[in-house]
Amino acid sequence: MIMTVGKTTPSAKAARQLIEQVVSEFNSHLTRGLSQSHVNTLRPIYGFNELEKAEADSLLTKFIDSFKENRLILLLLGSAIVSLAIGQKDDAISITAAILIVMTVAFVQEYKSEKSIEALNKLVPHHCNLIRDGKIAIVLANELLPGDLVQFTTGDRIPADCRLVSSIELEIDESNLTGENKSRKKKTQAIDTSVYSEVALSERDNIAFMGTLVRNGHGTGIVVATGKNTEFGHVFELMQEVEVRKTPLQISMNELGKQLSIFSFGVIAVIVLIGLIQRRGWLEMFTIGVSLAVAAIPEGLPIVVTVTLALSVLRMAKRSAIVKHLPSVETLGSVNVVCADKTGTLTLNQMTVTKVFTMQNQQIYNYEYTYPTTTTDALRQTLRIGNLCNNARRKEDGNYIGQPTDIALLDIVIRSGMKDEREVYTRIEEVPFSSDQKYMSVVCKNEEEDISVGTCKYFKGASEVILDKCTTYYASATTRTSFTPALKDTVMQHVSAMSSHGLRVLCVAFGENERELCFTGFLAVYDPPRPGIAETTKKMLQGGVKVIMITGDSEATAVSIARKLGIPTTTSRTSCLTGKDIEGMNEHQLQQVIHSVSVFARTTPKHKLAIVKAFQATGSVVAMTGDGVNDAPALKVADIGISMGKSGTDVAKEAADMILVDDDFSTILHAIEEGKSIFYNIQNFLTFQLSTSVSALSLIALSTLFGLATPLNAMQILWINIIMDGPPAQSLGVEPVDPDIMKKPPRARNANILTRRLILRVLTAALCIVTGTLYIYISEMNDGATTNRDATMTFTTFVFFDMFNALSCRSEKQSIFTLGLFSNTMFNLAVGGSLLAQMMVIYLPFFQSIFQTEALSLYDLLKITLISSSVFIVDELRKQWVAHGLSVSRDRRSPLKYRLSRSEDIDSGMDAV
Repeated sequence: MIMTVGKTTPSAKAARQLIEQVVSEFNSHLTRGLSQSHVNTLRPIYGFNELEKAEADSLLTKFIDSFKENRLILLLLGSAIVSLAIGQKDDAISITAAILIVMTVAFVQEYKSEKSIEALNKLVPHHCNLIRDGKIAIVLANELLPGDLVQFTTGDRIPADCRLVSSIELEIDESNLTGENKSRKKKTQAIDTSVYSEVALSERDNIAFMGTLVRNGHGTGIVVATGKNTEFGHVFELMQEVEVRKTPLQISMNELGKQLSIFSFGVIAVIVLIGLIQRRGWLEMFTIGVSLAVAAIPEGLPIVVTVTLALSVLRMAKRSAIVKHLPSVETLGSVNVVCADKTGTLTLNQMTVTKVFTMQNQQIYNYEYTYPTTTTDALRQTLRIGNLCNNARRKEDGNYIGQPTDIALLDIVIRSGMKDEREVYTRIEEVPFSSDQKYMSVVCKNEEEDISVGTCKYFKGASEVILDKCTTYYASATTRTSFTPALKDTVMQHVSAMSSHGLRVLCVAFGENERELCFTGFLAVYDPPRPGIAETTKKMLQGGVKVIMITGDSEATAVSIARKLGIPTTTSRTSCLTGKDIEGMNEHQLQQVIHSVSVFARTTPKHKLAIVKAFQATGSVVAMTGDGVNDAPALKVADIGISMGKSGTDVAKEAADMILVDDDFSTILHAIEEGKSIFYNIQNFLTFQLSTSVSALSLIALSTLFGLATPLNAMQILWINIIMDGPPAQSLGVEPVDPDIMKKPPRARNANILTRRLILRVLTAALCIVTGTLYIYISEMNDGATTNRDATMTFTTFVFFDMFNALSCRSEKQSIFTLGLFSNTMFNLAVGGSLLAQMMVIYLPFFQSIFQTEALSLYDLLKITLISSSVFIVDELRKQWVAHGLSVSRDRRSPLKYRLSRSEDIDSGMDAV
């Protein structure tokens, strides 16, 4: 239990009060809510309904702290101090300036990463149904004020602490506040307890707490607390410091960084030891060693991964896919099964009643393009039950608010010229629809009739459930006829015929006794498929992703819609399974047939859960879509839970890893493409970073080993580190998605990012860079002594090699001329900026003194460009080799012989898959 010391919280106070007292205290109204004039007065007092975060450290403090966290930089600062102490003032200034540049670039990167992650948290705003001045509107939850009247229903998140004024079978999940897993049933009566004791959270049954989730029923409440004054706000103050969990890729990058660090330290130790044996200055070797450690150890890998993932998430957000957690981006690239909830995902969730069947004369009324010219008592009674068993509302502007099925039933009533009879019928009791019971019922009393006549139960729901409860059918206003099994079979034949055309059927009935109802007829509802779903499904199948449709509809309706959507179905019995079929199987049996099934019908939450688990048990990586409360368990268990943004309930959004803002299934295709491309982009910048790191280490090691003067000084090495960890490397992580990416199969979830092919690319690039740079260095050093010009030529050659290498690393297989030189704007800006900065280092006196460089001629630059482009040319030749399906393999007959072979058969086989 959470207590507020010395002060009763607003919700605890309101829990003891009568509804009238709460309404009076906040100058509100029981049905009309706050007036706009009160809103203007209260806003300056209460502000917005938002939780305040602790004030962050200043940028200067964070910048200083970044020095403390990097021990290698502290060692370099130590060498600068030693240089100053022994009179080498120029070296001390140069090292310090270089350190400031390196740390500034690293700090900007980390700051950008933090800001990107902050931006992710703002992508999912919460809305609520608000009543002000008697008008209902959907508004952002942060606009609420104490005294506001809000409505909530199954699946909604409570937007603020509310004192309940109405509660219809209302059950709220308060586990995120109280820790209790069982949903609590709510009531509206005041809590009768001692005024001297604090009412425990678990005892406040008339309070709906901010952040909790409605699991069942619906209700209304007066807001009594917002923002930090809510119970959730008090908890929030206690948990300001929450550590952000690292993604698996970040963890693997950290591990890779540690392994490379150990290797680099070993090489550096050998370099320093050889230098000291050769009687070189200990301070020089120490500074070179530490600088190499800073440059060679890819400490920026996790940061670049974070930035890349965060930028990809923001890119996906622009395409209407909001990813809540960074690890989900990685998982998307491995998804090979998408379990799609039909309604609202594969279909538009814009339901329309197209046919109405009445048992009287077994007549079918067509509402698709026309309206019936005559009506009967049975038709009016069928429509009336759909009206009374309904929670949708029509606003003053003619638009509807509510569940799509309810809206369709209310719309057909109004289109038929009938009035909304809920105005004259008082609802006494309600049993909300659930996927387990498959029906909704209300008990109503007609105020205009005698009470003995006016009180009745009205039902709507699945045909098999409603028909089972009926013993008679509606023949006229005064006649009830026996509903025989033969007549029920006739009705089911009509239901099957409607279902085979993709229509969803809702049967309606009424009566005083739930087991002896009177059947009137059914309404057939059509929910049109989303345009482009068939094409999206085809592309997913080509990319090795299987699409499964899961629905609560009947088997015939499900199969009919699946065919329209392009989901492969066969005449085989196992092509479509029902919830009943699943219940008749054990886990092992379901796993054996799961991959032959493409449609699941008449499912409940436990069936969806079983389906997801069965796919996962066979090694599949599963994405599950859904929008309702009943989808939440499966969304949580799936590797990627995907909720709808428009039609999705807050419960579903809470459980999901990704939200489709536009409810469009094709958005999932774009997200999977992005997930696949991220892995390859990260491999590309890893190739670039490792080849630069290996080249720098090899260059210094070989020079030291052969007794040559060190070709790069400490400041130049640190400058190379900026390029390796800075914008050029980062821009490789945002390379546009390859159009052919979906032709590649999903990658294994445990796929090693450091592959044999990647290592070969790294070593090939490093060989070109080291050979070319050493050639320039040795050819320039004619007299055996290293001048500033020699160092500048060597330094610039290495940097130019790095830029050409970065260009090659944009894609593993595609030529740069196929990709397009200007297809990655960020890359062009990064490389252009790096080259401009390099020119400043060479030609500006201020930087010349820091980096110990001197101006080069145009001939020198042309010579360097020609030689350094070799790394690009070699990689382009390799790509052409791969494009033609050529590979070198060992001859099985002789392990010492190699042969040239083509891999076209393998590639064509992969394409077929």
